[in-house]
Amino acid sequence: MDWLRDHPEVKTIRVAAADLNGVARGKRTPARFADKLLTEGTKFPFSVLNMDIWGEDVEDSPLVFQAGDPDGLLLPTERGFMPMPWLEAPTGLLPLWMFHTDGTPYDGDPRQALARVVDRYKAAGLTPVVATELEFFLIDDSGGQLRVPPSPRSGKRRTGAETLSLRALDAFDRFFTSLYDACEAMDIPADTAISEAAPGQFEINMMHQADPLKAADDAWLFKLLVKGLARRYGFAGSFMAKPYESWSGSGMHMHFSILDKDGKNIFDNGGDEGSDQLRHAVAGCLAAMPGSTLVFAPHENSYDRLVPNAHAPTGIGWAYENRTSAIRIPSSGPKARRIEHRVAGGDVNPYLTVAAILGAALNGLEDKIDAPPPIKGNAYQQGLAQLPTSWGEAIDAFDNCPQIKRIFPAHLIENFVMTKRQELHYMAELSDDETVELYLDTV
Repeated sequence: MDWLRDHPEVKTIRVAAADLNGVARGKRTPARFADKLLTEGTKFPFSVLNMDIWGEDVEDSPLVFQAGDPDGLLLPTERGFMPMPWLEAPTGLLPLWMFHTDGTPYDGDPRQALARVVDRYKAAGLTPVVATELEFFLIDDSGGQLRVPPSPRSGKRRTGAETLSLRALDAFDRFFTSLYDACEAMDIPADTAISEAAPGQFEINMMHQADPLKAADDAWLFKLLVKGLARRYGFAGSFMAKPYESWSGSGMHMHFSILDKDGKNIFDNGGDEGSDQLRHAVAGCLAAMPGSTLVFAPHENSYDRLVPNAHAPTGIGWAYENRTSAIRIPSSGPKARRIEHRVAGGDVNPYLTVAAILGAALNGLEDKIDAPPPIKGNAYQQGLAQLPTSWGEAIDAFDNCPQIKRIFPAHLIENFVMTKRQELHYMAELSDDETVELYLDTV
């Protein structure tokens, strides 16, 4: 309530939770009722966190007619109130997560799934340190085809990639200045911005932090912010995995290390190669990768990104300082030794993605799995085992993966599979233009 008292201009608030697709589901309410939200929470049907990408009920879901579509209890997360700088009227946002009415966590909530993985780490006396890198496109979708927006400075459209171009960043300086101001107001630790390998594509890195739940919150809120703020500037901000057929798609890379109870990085052995624990964590991630692909590539368009020679991994392998591999060990000082997981697209649910990666790494640590030798050279030419190449294959792999069953509760696995099978069925009815229209702002 302190935030609301400090911002008397805020007359309305939004309460919202992430569904399995990462879509914000929630309500609008007058700010004068905020006390009740903080003390009593609010209620949504459990099925709301299990809707398909169109916001429709999942057919034959046991959460709907079979159970009478009962309510769950939504309580505030640790985040508390924050502004929504993309709206014209001063507005507060209160992020929520779902529980049963007796106060026990709801297994179908993706944030609760991540909390469950974090609890496994705590029980082992370990703390993951997490950072994400989020790629996105700025797109003019006002005409018949997608284009780079004209620069507010010059009025020109840049049609080339302009990787790491200051000119490309400066062309949208007002947008990025507003974006960083908004991140500061929302306590999102946005760090470096760069222009990326496709027209109108950019990446912003988040600072490392020893709180995976906050790291996932930051990524989820950042996506809401970019999409909302871009519309205020007259264009789309999209995390769609592959909006342009001829250019590389957008990823959400995740870096992580793990601290022991004394605060020491368990991946650090004093040398460049890292510790045995690093290789166990890598091996766990590789073993779970086929089953995890549905989390990292949750939509039909996701698989357009996962193709050879397009700056996205296709083979299941790891390497030191090699961006063609699915898992990269970046160059760093020994104390900063970490793993970079490069498979996820920009269109993911951050909670599920962080949970899948950290859960797989912990599986490897618990089982002391030996990693295969690291690859050298171009990973696309190594003859590696491949990630699932189609949405349907990925759904089946997720449904039947023993590593996934150790990471996620059975209820969430069932819900996610039902959601994705329904989307797979109905997406077949859409044209390419309708597919872009669906995904551009939604994911």
